[in-house]
Amino acid sequence: MAGNLTRDEARERARLLTVESYAVELDLTTGEERFGSTTVIRFGSAEPGASTFVDLHGATVREATLNGTALDPASYDADKGRLPLPGLAAENELRVVADCAYSRSGEGLHRFVDPVDGGVYLYSQFETADAHRMYTCFDQPDLKATFEFTVRAPEDWEVVTNEAAEKREGGDWHFLPTPQISTYITALIAGPYHVVRDEYRREDGTVIPLGVYCRASLAEHLDAPAIIDVTRQGFAYFEKVFGREYPFAKYDQLFVPEFNAGAMENAGAVTFLEDYVFRSRVTDAAYERRAETILHEMAHMWFGDLVTMRWWDDLWLNESFATYMSVLCQAEATKWSSSWTTFANLMKAWAYRQDQLPSTHPISADIPDIRAVEVNFDGITYAKGASVLKQLVAYVGRDNFLEGVRRYFDRHAWGNTVLTDLLGALEETSGRTDLGAWSQEWLETAGVNTLRPRYEVDGDGNFTSFAVLQEAKPDYPTLRAHRVAIGLYDRTPEGIVRRERVELDVVGARTEVPELVGRRRPDLVLVNDDDLTYAKVRLDDHSLSTLVDGIGDIRDGLPRALCWSAAWDMTRDAEMATRDYVRLVAKGIRGVTDISVTQTLLRQARLAVQQYADPAWRDEGLALLADTLWELAREAEAGSDFQLAYVQAFAGSAITDAHLASVRGLLDGSEKLDGLTVDTDLRWTLLRRLVVTGKAGRDEIDAEHERDRTAAGERHAAACTAAIPTAEAKAAAWERIVSGDLPNAVYRATLGGFVEPDQAALLVPYVDRYFVEVGRIWKEWSSDMSQTFAESAYPFLVIEQSTIDRTEAYIADNTPPAALVRLLSEGRDGVARALRARAKDASAS
Repeated sequence: MAGNLTRDEARERARLLTVESYAVELDLTTGEERFGSTTVIRFGSAEPGASTFVDLHGATVREATLNGTALDPASYDADKGRLPLPGLAAENELRVVADCAYSRSGEGLHRFVDPVDGGVYLYSQFETADAHRMYTCFDQPDLKATFEFTVRAPEDWEVVTNEAAEKREGGDWHFLPTPQISTYITALIAGPYHVVRDEYRREDGTVIPLGVYCRASLAEHLDAPAIIDVTRQGFAYFEKVFGREYPFAKYDQLFVPEFNAGAMENAGAVTFLEDYVFRSRVTDAAYERRAETILHEMAHMWFGDLVTMRWWDDLWLNESFATYMSVLCQAEATKWSSSWTTFANLMKAWAYRQDQLPSTHPISADIPDIRAVEVNFDGITYAKGASVLKQLVAYVGRDNFLEGVRRYFDRHAWGNTVLTDLLGALEETSGRTDLGAWSQEWLETAGVNTLRPRYEVDGDGNFTSFAVLQEAKPDYPTLRAHRVAIGLYDRTPEGIVRRERVELDVVGARTEVPELVGRRRPDLVLVNDDDLTYAKVRLDDHSLSTLVDGIGDIRDGLPRALCWSAAWDMTRDAEMATRDYVRLVAKGIRGVTDISVTQTLLRQARLAVQQYADPAWRDEGLALLADTLWELAREAEAGSDFQLAYVQAFAGSAITDAHLASVRGLLDGSEKLDGLTVDTDLRWTLLRRLVVTGKAGRDEIDAEHERDRTAAGERHAAACTAAIPTAEAKAAAWERIVSGDLPNAVYRATLGGFVEPDQAALLVPYVDRYFVEVGRIWKEWSSDMSQTFAESAYPFLVIEQSTIDRTEAYIADNTPPAALVRLLSEGRDGVARALRARAKDASAS
């Protein structure tokens, strides 16, 4: 984010202006620091004689003319990113000639030099408002226009924008004009990229040209056929259910270096995190996640790019819709038919965590300015919103929902909308006239409800009463209407299976379930079976005892994942002792047959030991995990995903001398497991654990980096160096972090090594140092870099009351900006939650 445009300013500018077109000329041959950017904008004004401003960040303005009259370059404010435009005419032409700066933060036009071959790679990242780092523009989503790019680049480069190239002469590229789109989804990617070209052919014979790009040094690892296969499945599915052909002329997918997010839905030129090009063995969970990301960005081509939110208040709808549709497509059109299980276990856990922070907010959030939206790309905007959309689909009916979406596209193609535009279409197709009330209940209130079964049984074990209790936190007291299923599960020779299912509406604090009275109590009662609603679920004592003894015996993946989710949430809420959760994972992980769920559980169990367990039990907990995982790794099918997942998790938990000797043996080859290939990334995983525990040091890091002289190797080396368990190493890492000199990817890696969970004692001196630096960094650094520091460098591992007190004192004494207060409050809440969980765990000792 460059300039901090406010919503009121955007509304006024949108009222005043109608933007017709941009012609942008970029010269990428002028040096390593800056590039030439010439922009011609044609636009109308509703009030001739009025004034406004245009956006351009961090540039040197060489020339600016409005309707043939020169503007004073001195009037341009490079820090605020604004050039005043006085005395508008009814029809206007603005021409700005500027020198703009390349970025190393992943915002604007990012420049990267490949350490393997010296190749220079560029890519743009403009969401939410960074297009004006590359060219002059009215950088807000509701001032759509056509864009015509001309680019000068070295002759051996590929250059990609939103449209196909009309002509190319040497290094000079001219691209066809786009349809009317928003600035934040325009794109430029350039460099000596490797490309695989293909096409998606419709039944009528028309085609969409496809391109898959990566750096030349990664070409050997690019599994383009698998990526293209998912892409074709997505196009076939979305064009059918949306009833409208893909709205752009071609579809390029570009895996770019040092990307800050998972992907970005630039129209016709989607950029992805380069880690999705797998250079080492990964489990199928990584392929599933990549496919979801591919389909998420593809769904945006219709919902977001064709029809775009008017302002960032409706960011949630943009992201939630893409998330819901991507999982739906995965489940129905790809091999990952159990993707809703992954969604329940991974995405909803993210939503529940976010929704319990002090910074929780309604799904439909109030976004007064750009800085506010930058911290809103969170679990509520994505996962809670998608969960609620899933409920809405159930409420209005799937066919009615999709027909409403089709009407929405037809009415608003190439335009901008607000939430009521979609709800109005859904009311028409479904006959539901109460979606405004639904919106108020679900979208305009914050917080998550908790559902508990409450029942009594007679001497024969039959229910004499059964009710579902609904709770809400006092700060967010809304009790909502939930459509839920209640599953009754019994132990059988085939495992724990569902005997009966009852579906009903839960409304208010207590909902009676007369259908269950007289039924025999099962071994497991599961409220919210089939994951129909968005709510935390609690287990009664009888059901919890069933899980402790046999959670791995639940035959179906989704109810098993829901039970795991309930246990994890109870642990985070200090209703279940951490050691009991860790023992549950250690005992039940064998029965998990979904690799994505397996890896999620193992991450959660390790986090639980390191942050939520009584410190006196911590080493015992790590040893329990490591012993279990090493046994599982040795028993697992040779070369299987589970074997790899167990080894990776074992490396993260190894604590005893025997464990670490096994880690060392895997690294040097003296310890072998049949079918396990210790490839580049696994070597770094093993080495990092040895470094963290003091069994390896700088010499071993340098030697491994020499084996892996790649961008990924540089990041791994930076993380390992910051994780050396000495005060000197931490001090050196801290100085690198706060210097502002590191490129974004190395900066993040260094931070990750610095805040190593096993080294909390070494981080105590950095509590005060964090609060000395955070205000300066927030003010001086770019949005993404400063937000990363505020979140990741926060002393969340110093789990003491003094950390909470220091945070509250900083907020009180310095009155930081609201977005920073939000991040500090989230960090403080994490420490308070860990203290409560530790107290619960200590009481169970």
